[in-house]
Amino acid sequence: MTFSHPTSDQATATTAALTQVLFGERLEQHHEPWRKLLGTEPFRFREGLSSEERSALSYERLGLVNAALDSPVDFAGDVQRLTALHEWVGPVDPGLGTVASIHYNLFLGSFVDHSSGRPDRDLQDFAELRRTGTFLCTEAGHGNSASQLETTATYDHAAGEFVLHTPHADARKFMPNTSSAGGAKSAVVAARLIVEGRDQGVFLFLTPLSDGDGLALPGVKIQRLPQTASAPVDHCITSFDQVRLPREALLESEYGRLTPEGTFVSSIGSPRRRFLKSIGRVTVGKLCMSGYSLGVTRHAVAVAVRHAFNRRTSGVTTGASVPLFAHRSHHTPLLESVATTYAATLLHRVAVRRWTEATGQEQEDSERFTAIAKGWITWQARRVMTECRERCGAQGLFLANGIAGQLAANEGTITAEGDNLVIWAKAAGEMLLGHFTPTQPSSLDPAARDLADPAFLQDLLGDIERIWHQRARRRLRGGPSGDPLNRWNNTVNSALKLVEAHAVSQAGQALLCASADALDSDARQQLILLYRLFALRQVAAHSGDLLADGHLTSTQVRELQDASESVVADLVPHAETLVAAFAVIEDVLLDHPIARPEGFDEKPLPSWDDAGLALQGR
Repeated sequence: MTFSHPTSDQATATTAALTQVLFGERLEQHHEPWRKLLGTEPFRFREGLSSEERSALSYERLGLVNAALDSPVDFAGDVQRLTALHEWVGPVDPGLGTVASIHYNLFLGSFVDHSSGRPDRDLQDFAELRRTGTFLCTEAGHGNSASQLETTATYDHAAGEFVLHTPHADARKFMPNTSSAGGAKSAVVAARLIVEGRDQGVFLFLTPLSDGDGLALPGVKIQRLPQTASAPVDHCITSFDQVRLPREALLESEYGRLTPEGTFVSSIGSPRRRFLKSIGRVTVGKLCMSGYSLGVTRHAVAVAVRHAFNRRTSGVTTGASVPLFAHRSHHTPLLESVATTYAATLLHRVAVRRWTEATGQEQEDSERFTAIAKGWITWQARRVMTECRERCGAQGLFLANGIAGQLAANEGTITAEGDNLVIWAKAAGEMLLGHFTPTQPSSLDPAARDLADPAFLQDLLGDIERIWHQRARRRLRGGPSGDPLNRWNNTVNSALKLVEAHAVSQAGQALLCASADALDSDARQQLILLYRLFALRQVAAHSGDLLADGHLTSTQVRELQDASESVVADLVPHAETLVAAFAVIEDVLLDHPIARPEGFDEKPLPSWDDAGLALQGR
């Protein structure tokens, strides 16, 4: 048995239908251009490069990405196109994913979001990459407490300028890519706007950092940070010493601008809300980080499944050999990974759609949903890629095989654009304070329901949500009065379980809806099988609570393992089709040594045999 794309007409149609489910109607428009570009020679993996060389290569490749865009500024404003890029760039160059995300989303995207304040701003240098953009928000002393950051931009009325200043070491901007790598750079810098001695809150300021030779400009101090274990990027710590900026450096909008007389006006009274509006691009960044994680996860699953079909091992009879995939112990975790990856991809589609369509109050709900999805997707990416790395054995450790480096780089997505635990804790608090209503329990008798029924399984996922919502609410009410921190500490762990249960329920719902919408009957059936495997795994993890609250019977609890085993067996014949639907870049897959029998047949190192032959020839 060897891995290949399905060849029968029906299998090909099913693969196409599944790909359509995963990528939607805009596959050709949004995804296909990146699949084609990133599969070309300039993006092939290069062995033996140092971290600095990989970082420099990422900037070179950023130029190729930029050249493929008709309008980089318009691209930055199109969330669907932007997230699509992130889904394909990770398998070929994690560092490119980072610098592209910063330049297009955080930097250019911030100007798009503030375009009403200065619609005539000239962004040509950045659109043509004569200057690379970066984003400076986090400070050495303020990470997830960024609303309390201390860099200041004081308005000098007499000169009509801002004075950007770092007051002490803890206020230095931490980890932005501000080194000379990639040439001249400018940043949008988050700083406290001080007007007539009054702190008006945090806003963004366009700040040139270096000249054409990459040298820091006067008043700008840039120091390289130690190498990280994640994507090879030129992380630095950056500070400012009384750097003067022109008045137009302020990114203005209705929630913060200066009148011609130099008076600050805003449609928002709260400085914290002004700050959140200023860095609103971070929410799109969460969608980008989720997209990046999905891309590397789908690729890792494809590598591991291909290897499992190609690699042979001992069977159960003497002298016989079978593919690794033939063993239940090997294919069960891989099929579970496939199911999780489908669910995560479809949850991301829902998150992007909700964000792009949200208006008014819906925007706040969409931001929360995006944060929850980002946390779950990037954490699941870590779990799935770790499984895939292990299933590939020692070969999974080689960077050239497309899993180990991407797994390490994915750690950055867990922290970037809001640390997962922190944004989940914020979402948890909001859900307990009226921004979440659990589904009503089913009126049907659980004993009369079947574990093979997707509707029953989805009801059980809703029951898990309700269980943790009730527990968290009870602990919140029973916490110590007059001590907000301890009251929250009494609640938070149950509240985080609620967030996780909500993410799982929403992911399951997205997969279940996709199965109903699939036009191909075989695709529909395979999606239902994936849903059942995904849901059964979640239900089994909470079976004690579900049994205790009467949502499962004792007989059903005992049947959970058999139900899962049955679904796994039904999915085995479809594994290749399901993974082929990921449409991973074939040229990238074939470039991995693990995918080729001759993959490690490089030129051998010099040996004594070579030396002897050389002597004989003299």
